Amino acid sequence: MSTLSWAGLLALAAIAGAVVPFQSAINANLGRGLGHPLWATLVSLLVSMAVLLPVMLALRLPFPNLEFATRAPTWIWLGGVFGVCFVALAVLLVPKLGAGGFVALALAGQVVASLVLDHFGLFGLVERHMSVPRMVGAVLLIAGVTMIQFTATPKNTSPAAATQPSLNLAKTVD
Repeated sequence: MSTLSWAGLLALAAIAGAVVPFQSAINANLGRGLGHPLWATLVSLLVSMAVLLPVMLALRLPFPNLEFATRAPTWIWLGGVFGVCFVALAVLLVPKLGAGGFVALALAGQVVASLVLDHFGLFGLVERHMSVPRMVGAVLLIAGVTMIQFTATPKNTSPAAATQPSLNLAKTVD
């Protein structure tokens, strides 16, 4: 793969990561407005489906292999469960930890879990054994998460700020 192709993939991965705090902050406001984080989770996933289906139709994707669905291992369906967990926890935790704290902690969890998945080649992944540089990177990331989370002080700590949806993009909630 060419350097330009790798650069494109890296940019797309960075964009994928950049949308997470926006999604989390917006869904947190949605949860407050709807009265419960799980309502926001459901609405978010329904909107995702409403956006995805027309894209799939426009691309004229062939029907999925339903035979695979009948013989796939049970763990194959956990992706949807994990998606619901992530969205629901983001809605619940972003108002308490802030977008930076939530994303930093989520990223630290993702890196540690990814290293374990890679090391053991779980869920069909190619084994990539744990190495000292990979472990040092994880420790540095966790140190960074600690700095991000425990050095931040909320600007507005009023109870009203934590309960009202806000369109003010500059507003910080506890």
